[in-house]
Amino acid sequence: MTSPTTTSDLVHARATKKAFVRLVPLLMAAYFMAFVDRTNVGLAKTSLEVDAGIDAAAYGLGAGLFFITYAVLEVPSNLILHRVGAKVWISRIAVTWGLITMAMMFISSPTVFYILRLLLGAAEAGLYPGIMYLITTWFAQKDRATVVGLILTASSVAFIVANPIGGALMKMDGIAGLHGWQWLFVLEGIPTVLLGIYIFFALPNSPATASWLEPEETRPGAIIRNAMSKPFLLTIAAIYFMNQIATYGVVFFVPSIVEAMNVTDSFMIGLISGVVGIGAVIGVLVIPRILKRSPGSEVRLIGITTAAAIVFALAFISVGHPVAKMIILSATMLFIVGVQPLYWSVLMARLGGVAAAAGLAFVNTIGLTGAFVGPYGFGLAETATGSPSSGLWVLVAATAIGLLCVPLLGVLLARHDRTASAKEPDEAVPVAL
Repeated sequence: MTSPTTTSDLVHARATKKAFVRLVPLLMAAYFMAFVDRTNVGLAKTSLEVDAGIDAAAYGLGAGLFFITYAVLEVPSNLILHRVGAKVWISRIAVTWGLITMAMMFISSPTVFYILRLLLGAAEAGLYPGIMYLITTWFAQKDRATVVGLILTASSVAFIVANPIGGALMKMDGIAGLHGWQWLFVLEGIPTVLLGIYIFFALPNSPATASWLEPEETRPGAIIRNAMSKPFLLTIAAIYFMNQIATYGVVFFVPSIVEAMNVTDSFMIGLISGVVGIGAVIGVLVIPRILKRSPGSEVRLIGITTAAAIVFALAFISVGHPVAKMIILSATMLFIVGVQPLYWSVLMARLGGVAAAAGLAFVNTIGLTGAFVGPYGFGLAETATGSPSSGLWVLVAATAIGLLCVPLLGVLLARHDRTASAKEPDEAVPVAL
């Protein structure tokens, strides 16, 4: 005779498998296109300098301005998602950012560049924390780091695949009287609009509204508490802020770093730049698996991976051979990007309901201000030294500061967990499956 516990486990496993198959690819596709459309400007950097008078500092400022409006609107956007439902809001996000990506073809000056980057950030605001919130709704804690890793794989694969494709699109220069970079923005914006329309029809608002789940495969959510009152939230937001300085500094400047190695063909610049994404893919797939084998070791793993990133970044600065530099930079990104699922695992284990919607968006808001600082810092470093690689010192400094915050995070998490276990829980995590 099958015990109730065993039956429940089987139902949970069946529902989780369905969610993996039905939801994860859709969310990965959305984040894939988001990463393509927010970073494709890196391939256009040199051409924009010639055609629109945008130098390295102006480019770094414009690249980073995306994250200002994105960050300011993160929390409101995620609360709207919680109110109106995922299918409407994420569909709206995708359609509007796709249209603005296409409008980037009209860049004619630094001012127009700044305005369009601000609008793009406003349009995309809420996507990533919205996806993180959906993960808390659909998946149990033991599966969440793995799912976050898969979502981040999409952005890393985008870096590998989209750079060569973007480089090829840049070769369309002169067709129909358009520059190559104009074709880049138009042809990479159209698929996003189409994806947004598809999301409206394919994404359920919640497990309860998913036609492909049986009634016994759904469970309701939970009681609310103010997430912003938790000290560990501020600490992990600070660490994530430093991580995003490093991540997006590299993302927006790696084509320039490759070009400085005397690579002139746009396709080859994109192809070689994509090597950096290989390390990121490995990181987001492997590090969450290590966590799954060692539950509760998030803080220790965060410290180890952050320290490793610093070591490899210093190695990049020290070596001179181009091939070695790209391999080392890829290894640096393995740890810089691979650590990110651990941040979300820490949060998702301790936030539920609207607290999750607000708390996850809050952390992402703080983090994405770092995504503004990173490209701008890299741009200032290049302007001052003439070398795009000099931005790696910005990466080292930011990552080292983040590492110094890790011990404090461990103390605050231990204090929070002791307090939570000493009283009746007032906030359940909404594990729907």
